[in-house]
Amino acid sequence: MKIDAKERLIVALDVPDVAAARKMVDELEGVVDFFKIGLTLQLAEGVEELIHSLIARGKRVFLDYKYYDISETLKKAVGRAAKLGVAFLTIHGSSVLIKAAVEGRGTSKMKLFTVTVLTSLDAGDIAEMGYTKHTVEELVLFRARKALEAGCDGVIASGREAEKIKGLSGGKLLVVTPGIRPEGYPTGDQKRSTTPREAVLAGADYLVIGRPITEPPDLTPRKAAEMVLAEMQSAFDQHAS
Repeated sequence: MKIDAKERLIVALDVPDVAAARKMVDELEGVVDFFKIGLTLQLAEGVEELIHSLIARGKRVFLDYKYYDISETLKKAVGRAAKLGVAFLTIHGSSVLIKAAVEGRGTSKMKLFTVTVLTSLDAGDIAEMGYTKHTVEELVLFRARKALEAGCDGVIASGREAEKIKGLSGGKLLVVTPGIRPEGYPTGDQKRSTTPREAVLAGADYLVIGRPITEPPDLTPRKAAEMVLAEMQSAFDQHAS
């Protein structure tokens, strides 16, 4: 089945406030229909109203709050997110916590994603966190396996690990890939970045892109999004052939 890249691009609304988020959504009208709301806007005034309004307009919302707490608290928080009607939600933690999140979701169609290793981290960073006997890839794959066993829908992972995640899960886990940097765009704080084409060809199902679209040099956000979509579509078509 042909994949429509427009359904697989998620634009991160990591902007200063809700007014800026609404403006960006309007600017991308007709081009992008899936938006990520993360920690930048979590405590912003009017963010819940923004979520409701996006869903009412037929947009999909990825709530990237990385919920991480004791089982009972996590279950209640996930249940509340499910009632909002968001499409994707990120969680974090052990198998016990993932199972609690799955329970909290109930019969909702909301998909749950566990964070493996942030794309801004490298071997030195995970060693500082205590993972001195694992490579980044080994840690990503270990967490992906645990997510699968606990009933999670997918994982957040770099495009560099996407192919192996697909392999170990038999294609059952969805892979959402952030840290995307188009050719020529500065990597900035991303240490394990990939281009849209590289990520898709590696097996990523969805790409999360923020600054290269919301703050593109010498382009409008709309034009930047169109260029990314064209690159993604070419890669999806190639991957399917």
